[in-house]
Amino acid sequence: MSRILSVLAFTLAAALAVLPAAPAAFADTLDDVRARGTLRVGVSAFVPWTFESRSGALEGFEIDVGQRLAQDIGVEAAFVLVPFEEIIPRLHAGEFDMIAAGMAITPARALEINFSRPYFESGVTIATNTAATAEIERLADLNAPGVSVAAVTDTLAAALAPRLFGEASLTLFADSEAARASVLAGESMVYIASVPEAKFFTLKHADAVDLPLPEPMVRSVAGFGVRKGEHDWLAFLNAWIEARTADLWLTSAHGHWFESLDWADRVDDGGGAAE
Repeated sequence: MSRILSVLAFTLAAALAVLPAAPAAFADTLDDVRARGTLRVGVSAFVPWTFESRSGALEGFEIDVGQRLAQDIGVEAAFVLVPFEEIIPRLHAGEFDMIAAGMAITPARALEINFSRPYFESGVTIATNTAATAEIERLADLNAPGVSVAAVTDTLAAALAPRLFGEASLTLFADSEAARASVLAGESMVYIASVPEAKFFTLKHADAVDLPLPEPMVRSVAGFGVRKGEHDWLAFLNAWIEARTADLWLTSAHGHWFESLDWADRVDDGGGAAE
């Protein structure tokens, strides 16, 4: 009997030896953030989401959000400012731990990254050059040959522009500053952008820019963006959004940046937004 048991033990040991080793425990981004002591947040320069103030410091809604999020984790916040069209590739490259850039949740983006629950609601509308559109009486007339439309590349507004203004001429710009300059110069008649962007752009240049439709033409919601597979990190971000929505912190921050202009004297330009 002992000989049989010895043979069985040897056979079992040999079988186990050829099995693949158990995978090492995966270190989720949340673990990395806590071990590093720093939360790296990818942001883009869109007022009032993120902007460089006259003092040279980064300010805005996403800066407040990132700082509060880091505080609740017990780490410091470090912001990585990148062009909007580069923000997803640079997240994948590991340059930061999350995206907080007012990014609208879309199916196409959800194929590339995972989104948190929405923490911000917005939408797309238009701002127009007042002089260039003085003879236009109906919004439908803006969707016509001879009408020039500006949008920022890789934004939700740019994706929707062909559907909303398919008969017009669309020009895509690398950033919101260039797109707004085109409208101010009369080179573009229409700027399709997020509702906050269009509103601030109009307030800043009330003598030259009109807001014919203050409500969204298409509604959207924004979420934090993380890499695929980061389940613990995503679960924490969702829980954080729930908690800070329940205690009205997000509502208060939103009110400060999107329902007032108390901060406007700290920035040179009043336009710009993500999506």
